[in-house]
Amino acid sequence: MADSAGFGLGHTVVLLSAAVVAVPLFRRLGLGSVLGYLVAGLAIGPFGLKIFTDAETLLHIAELGVVMFLFVIGLEMRPSKLWTLRKQIFGLGVGQVVTCGGLLTLVGIAAGLAPAVAAVGAMGFVLSSTAVIMQVMDENGETATIEGQRAIAILLLEDLAIVPLLALVALWAAVNGQAPGSGTPVWQSVGIAIGALAALIAAGRWLLDPFFGLIARAGAREVLTAAALLVVLGAALFMQWAGLSMALGAFMAGVLLSESNFRHQLEADIEPFRGILLGLFFLSVGMSLDLAVVAAEWRMVAAGLAAFMIVKAVGIYAVARLGGSTNRAALHRGALFAQGGEFAFVLYGAALAVGLFDDRIAAVMTAIVILSMAFTPLVLIAQKRLQRAAPVSLDGVEAAEGLRGRVLFIGFGRFAQVASQALLARDVDLSLIENDVEMIKAAGKFGFKVYYGDGTRLDVLHASGAAQAQAILVCVDKPEAADHIVDLCKAEFPLAKLYVRSFDRGHSLRLVQAGVDYQIRETFESALVFSREVLTGLGIDADEAQSTIEDVRERDRQRVELELVGGLEAGRSMLRGNLVTPEPAPFFAARRASAPPPEVATAGS
Repeated sequence: MADSAGFGLGHTVVLLSAAVVAVPLFRRLGLGSVLGYLVAGLAIGPFGLKIFTDAETLLHIAELGVVMFLFVIGLEMRPSKLWTLRKQIFGLGVGQVVTCGGLLTLVGIAAGLAPAVAAVGAMGFVLSSTAVIMQVMDENGETATIEGQRAIAILLLEDLAIVPLLALVALWAAVNGQAPGSGTPVWQSVGIAIGALAALIAAGRWLLDPFFGLIARAGAREVLTAAALLVVLGAALFMQWAGLSMALGAFMAGVLLSESNFRHQLEADIEPFRGILLGLFFLSVGMSLDLAVVAAEWRMVAAGLAAFMIVKAVGIYAVARLGGSTNRAALHRGALFAQGGEFAFVLYGAALAVGLFDDRIAAVMTAIVILSMAFTPLVLIAQKRLQRAAPVSLDGVEAAEGLRGRVLFIGFGRFAQVASQALLARDVDLSLIENDVEMIKAAGKFGFKVYYGDGTRLDVLHASGAAQAQAILVCVDKPEAADHIVDLCKAEFPLAKLYVRSFDRGHSLRLVQAGVDYQIRETFESALVFSREVLTGLGIDADEAQSTIEDVRERDRQRVELELVGGLEAGRSMLRGNLVTPEPAPFFAARRASAPPPEVATAGS
């Protein structure tokens, strides 16, 4: 098992085991899955346990994970949407690449590198890791946000930038007599790249949808999956042949299929391959870290890593602020992009092949890039913890102060808005507070005067008139916050009646034990009304349907009483289930008729 060239079942088991152990552990520690994969790869690679000795071969295979990731992103990026991002792609993207490239080149020159070597080393580090950034944004739910879309635009520009950068390396080689005799002229390389893009766009516009329609009519699901893989990998290979990146080809294929009738089916077919191969990519990057080089050149590696990440983050922050991003968003983008990426390996390999880099410089620069990818999750964690929470803008919103309503609503989302209607119909004086500014503004458009206030703070409760209110209605959507508010109100405002929106059954039991005057699970009554309408729709008499609903309500009340004494499991016998039970022997038939319903393995909601 020492050589990954003879990759076998044992190697597969090791890879899966490493991922299954490391990734959940690192995510539980709050460090993210990327760092888990990288550490696992380092542990089993040629500089760890030596289970794998050919990390480069594995890396080439695993790059397909990045390819498929970009295809899935492309499926979500319709051409019209991509067109709206053109300013970000060629504005923010070019600005970030040029600014950071210039700054990092100066850092390299200051470190004693030749200008050409410093420039190539800097530009390789400028090309951030698409895999790391997209994985982090995907895990944090940032992909669809405005800042997420800007990040995707910048990554697309960086994918395009690899072409002129490789051309510059080839130009340096030609000027210095290092280029091979059959080298392709730069103008011809650019023409091939543009022609390939045009051909891919034409194929996507006029051929792909009819192609998938023909496959779908064949009725073979596995063939449709194979066709999806063929399109993704074919587009990636075609772009690589044209001198562009495979990831760009896959992204373009996704964009061209984003308006296809088969978009959702394609995404479902590709997703399993994408996740597994992307994890394999991170594992192989971890295996590629040469610890011998890091140990021998630790001063240069440490200084280069710190200088490159800090200077690049500063450059990104400056470009982001000039591009209109807030201070918080600019700091986050700087932390997210402050690393090198997988395209650096391609650029440094080309520089090594033509003699621009020597073995030492190539090894050190590669180690810096890999370590920067590993440090990115840690940098993001530090940025979030050190950066103060953005102050809430109360522009157009009034803070709670001196309210005197007969009834105080704490939280004014959909639940509270509906609950307020009957009280307003009887002209009950209400005080409404909410800590979501957007919710306050939205409610104001529908005729509600809502004040800003955090109900978990005692001073806010006093300012909201809790001491004078006859009833306090806790309608927040977080059970922990509701529990805290209940504790404050019971201790400080004991004369006010306390009505609380419950999140689930366990929350209801806690509220009853806390002594609230009334609690209701947010979905309970609506579910009963829903089921009553289903019964009548099935032809059951309306009175019988209502009687059945009352029986369900009574059984639930009895179940709560049992659970207050014995816990959630104590009321299981009161819950009807649909498990099929064996018919009883005649001797026990009478006893079964009078016995309570069988237990089921659920606690209900």
